[in-house]
Amino acid sequence: MSEEKKAGKGKPRKSATSATSATSGTSARPSRAEAEDAVRVLLRWAGDDPAREGLIDTPGRVVRAYEEFFAGYEVDPREILSRTFSEVDGYDEMIVLKDIRFESYCEHHMVPIIGRAHVAYLPEHRVVGISKLARLVDAFAKRLQIQEKMTAQIADTLNEILQPKGVGVILEAAHQCMSTRGVHKAGVSMVTSRMLGTFRTDPSTRREFLAIVGNPGAMSVANT
Repeated sequence: MSEEKKAGKGKPRKSATSATSATSGTSARPSRAEAEDAVRVLLRWAGDDPAREGLIDTPGRVVRAYEEFFAGYEVDPREILSRTFSEVDGYDEMIVLKDIRFESYCEHHMVPIIGRAHVAYLPEHRVVGISKLARLVDAFAKRLQIQEKMTAQIADTLNEILQPKGVGVILEAAHQCMSTRGVHKAGVSMVTSRMLGTFRTDPSTRREFLAIVGNPGAMSVANT
């Protein structure tokens, strides 16, 4: 069987939406057996023997770990926000969920990005359960990512579905592509933000958000 036909076998990936443009665009995954074989190739390339006792089960473990690391590809972020609530007794002040820990993976080197997200919105008519904000972060984090894109995806999806008066998202993270390879700069954190609606146009709203989350980047983000 040709390699092209082999690559077409396996479970099809869910179709991407505009908010999930991080997906590769391929119509199907390789099979689990093909994925495990690929891990064996990498083990041999690294200089080890995948048949030795300590590594014989490693390909299966790696594939199972990848299912967890990249579970976001199987999630539609819009569905997470689909259930909202309007009975809020007129509450119209800022809603902030801060210090949401996330683990993602650099799309350039496939090494961890570990950090925390601060997500806020100013409701117009409806609110969403706070756990959904954390799940929204994970839906985009559990993919191959760059931090800038992930920041925009979280903010834009929240703004599109809830249609609030404004949205603010700040991500601060440590990138192991900087700390464990390349320039080897441990202890460095990257801060990105996206402000929409009143968070962009009203300086007092933005100041309130920044005061609530503290000074992003002032505290180190650990790689563990």
